[in-house]
Amino acid sequence: MAAKNLLKSKGLTWRELRIDIDPAARAAMLERVPTARTVPQIFINGTHVGGFDQLAAAERSGKLNELLAAG
Repeated sequence: MAAKNLLKSKGLTWRELRIDIDPAARAAMLERVPTARTVPQIFINGTHVGGFDQLAAAERSGKLNELLAAG
């Protein structure tokens, strides 16, 4: 919920894949990030950001705006 709120505060939309109920989505996510074991796993313009903590850190450092501008 925190990640959604941060994205919403920036006026962004997102696509949510429920890996807990969609085995194909889970397999695709694990193929992209084999070490991922928690949710959410956030991708921006094809770049893996990580979870909410990494998203928040990217926001604080300005990297999130760079990722958004790249798309």
